[in-house]
Amino acid sequence: MAVVDADLVAREVVLPDSLALNEIIAHFGPQSRSADGTLDRAWLRAQIFNHPHEKVWLEALLHPLIRNRIRQAITNADSPYVVLVSPLLLETDQAALCDRILLIDAPVALQIARASARDQSTATQIQSIIAAQWPREKRQRLANDIILNDKDMDYLYDRLGEFHQHYLQLATGSSLSLRHD
Repeated sequence: MAVVDADLVAREVVLPDSLALNEIIAHFGPQSRSADGTLDRAWLRAQIFNHPHEKVWLEALLHPLIRNRIRQAITNADSPYVVLVSPLLLETDQAALCDRILLIDAPVALQIARASARDQSTATQIQSIIAAQWPREKRQRLANDIILNDKDMDYLYDRLGEFHQHYLQLATGSSLSLRHD
């Protein structure tokens, strides 16, 4: 099955010498670029969280570019179905590209702990990012399917395997039921 990762696409559209990165540098100044020529994500993250109008500007620039690349990748995929991995699927217009939405969810405290360990960010930084996103309850209401990711990786992979089989059946027109925990 093909997987399109919106975060990877978002990184691709701002590669050195890209139109998007050049526009970001023109707008925010040279401090938005790291010494190696890449986007200084930490610096930019601070700017957009401290200046909401800058977040609006950045999203207006990047979201259409990201959506077009995602659409192209989905169109070019050669598999029974395509998984679009996107943390902001529902907050952007990317949900319109999907037939079903599988939400992999976790309690906020666990999200903070995992993100802190992964990104070496503070709990306060992560809480502000979570606060800027849609509430869990709203995402849960809009999802067709939900996996509560509060156990180990084996459990998550088992559940993903079940949904994979379910989605294969949906893609081929037959039905399969899932157990619900």
